[in-house]
Amino acid sequence: MPFHIIRHDITKVKADAIVNTANPKPVIGSGTDSAIYEAAGREKLLAEREKIGEIEPGHSAYTPAFGLSAKYIIHCVGTSWKDGTYGEWDILRSCYKTALETAVQLKCKSVAFPLMATGAYGYPKAEALDVALQEIGRFRLKTESRNEDMDIYLVVFDKQALELSGDEYGAVEQFIDENYVTDQRAREYAADSRAMRRFRGETMASSFHIIGAKDLLNSTSEAIGEYLSSHKGQSFRDTLMEYIKASGMENAEVYKKANMDRKLFSKMISKSEYTPKKDNIIALALALQLDITQTNEILKSAGRAFSGSKRDTLLRACIENKIYDIMRVDTLLFDCGMDTLS
Repeated sequence: MPFHIIRHDITKVKADAIVNTANPKPVIGSGTDSAIYEAAGREKLLAEREKIGEIEPGHSAYTPAFGLSAKYIIHCVGTSWKDGTYGEWDILRSCYKTALETAVQLKCKSVAFPLMATGAYGYPKAEALDVALQEIGRFRLKTESRNEDMDIYLVVFDKQALELSGDEYGAVEQFIDENYVTDQRAREYAADSRAMRRFRGETMASSFHIIGAKDLLNSTSEAIGEYLSSHKGQSFRDTLMEYIKASGMENAEVYKKANMDRKLFSKMISKSEYTPKKDNIIALALALQLDITQTNEILKSAGRAFSGSKRDTLLRACIENKIYDIMRVDTLLFDCGMDTLS
């Protein structure tokens, strides 16, 4: 049941259901509501909406999607933002909760949300994003098997649609500023060192006829073999299972917190020879709330490591600052124009 953030026009998203922040009465509102009516077919959709009648704030109802690339439109009714003391947050939370419950009832395999209530309703974007991530996160961690295969999309039209809290973003930004330049210099130094070793290797190769190339190659191979044998670490699967046991979490909770498909997780823990992608390992490290030393260890067990790239520096920053919610990490990556983990 992966969660995805995508930049798209929600009226063009291919999903079983798309969610609309609707007017409580069966009339066409502004913003996303108006765009959805236009794309679906105003007259047909309005006629179906009129059959439902008034929808209470925090509640949801559905109609066919008509001209959209979806089967259903789930209409959620929020309330206008005043100052946060009039139950606005409870109503917005209820919108996500009831929309997801409706999607389950409709047996949807995918559902797409806008960042609800940040348009005409006037909710602050950072706080509205917090609500979206919290409620979608709660839903994803439910144990009911019927929920596990649903893909949930948060659809934003432009970069300005997302805003993280200043504390989270500031901590990560500071870490990147302090570490990225240092990492880049270290990589440049390592590159210079590799060039020097290649030069020395070429010089040594030219001297093979003096000491005997065959004997040198044999002795070098034996030395490398002995070194690898003596430094052979624990397998990735065994390392992962140890960390899972130490966490006290069930397997299902781990792969859900890692925003990972159950089949992929099963492959990781059942096949000792399987080597996962680096992003999958980092997702598991976040789910298990590993510190940076433990994350480096589990990466190393699969023959992986952090690079000096800005993206990897951001991921390290999240771990260093204990930002373990993968949806928030993906939001940070997305906001920086980088590939998300899932």
